[in-house]
Amino acid sequence: MRKPIAPRTIRGRLLCPRVDTRTVDHLADGLVEIDEQGVIAAVGPAPAGCAVPETVPGTVWLPGFVDTHVHYPQLRVAGRSSGELLTWLERTVFAEESRFADKNYATDVAADLCRRFIASGTTTASIYGSSHPIATAVLFAALDRTGLRAQVGMTLMDRDAPPDLCLEADAALVACEALIARWHGHDDDRLRFCVTPRFALSCTPRLLEGAGRLADRHDLPIQTHLSENPGEIAAVAARFPEAAHYLDVYARHGLCTERSLFGHCIHLSEPEWGALHAAGAAVAHCPDSNFFLGSGVMPLRDTLTRGVRVGLGSDVGAGRTFSMRHIAASAYDASLLRGARVGPEELLWLATAGGANALGLGDRIGHLAPGYDADLVAVQVQVSDPADTAELLDALLFSHATEPVRNVLVRGRRAV
Repeated sequence: MRKPIAPRTIRGRLLCPRVDTRTVDHLADGLVEIDEQGVIAAVGPAPAGCAVPETVPGTVWLPGFVDTHVHYPQLRVAGRSSGELLTWLERTVFAEESRFADKNYATDVAADLCRRFIASGTTTASIYGSSHPIATAVLFAALDRTGLRAQVGMTLMDRDAPPDLCLEADAALVACEALIARWHGHDDDRLRFCVTPRFALSCTPRLLEGAGRLADRHDLPIQTHLSENPGEIAAVAARFPEAAHYLDVYARHGLCTERSLFGHCIHLSEPEWGALHAAGAAVAHCPDSNFFLGSGVMPLRDTLTRGVRVGLGSDVGAGRTFSMRHIAASAYDASLLRGARVGPEELLWLATAGGANALGLGDRIGHLAPGYDADLVAVQVQVSDPADTAELLDALLFSHATEPVRNVLVRGRRAV
């Protein structure tokens, strides 16, 4: 059951992603009515002579941002330039992730992560937890306290990493079962457990198979990495010679389904794109980390044209920012490099509604419309013409001097 809130009305400038197209409606002066369950009851223009004052003057209201790919135990090594993907993992990431065996350290970072989400206007995230069960548990607890929405997985890895990061398959799956029992579906499904193999190289076939069975048994979302780096792809081909391609490794173990979310997908072959689309799986596009690690440029426009669900991901710590507005700007730059521009209106849609769809939550969040949960943010923005939608979108997404987020609501309740 949800905790009821006092019904309220918000007045202000509104950006409303549409349900049926990757476009956004703009109301220069609108009203949003939120009921006691934190659900949007009505949206419309403010009538002439409206007595409701502007709720947060100087801001624009829109659905909360959705980060479809972020690493909790990498927060404090974001921006460490130690090489391409596999080298970066060995030189920078593994040592930091080992620190999450310490519950106090994990608790501090979990609180910091939640603060970063709120400061950036991210109301929902798909999070790679630690490979340590206790650290993943304290992250769930922190998200619960702050009121944010998330799906979180204990990162599964039982080889090709330091011993203190690996957990053998049977023990890892038992730990996942305990986390599922405690947290999956918590608070009317605000928090979910997500089956999270780090990537094919970090998991034995036994662990991959067990992860697929776990996801199927509990009808769980799945997240992992796919086709990020040429060296990674070559290593996967050598490790799994029976597989037709990288995606086939996951498919053989029951991990390529309509509930799957694959991070990066930069270098997929044509058969892989076909298999991904046929499975109904989604993609987390992480342009900032792709640039930072020199991994490549994902064909965003082609992916959308294929009808694949796509959300945007910060991928902190290879990503250097929690701001989904900056990630959208990075996606814009990447699309230009591919010669297939994706404009600001579509990018804002991907950062909100698109991310919700990628997480299988498109019927619940991502829209500023009746019947959707009131997961909303108010972002300060300065424009010369309040009625100019193009100017508003450019100011919101492309300014390097990003204006602050002034209010963050999840189900109409302020996230703190």
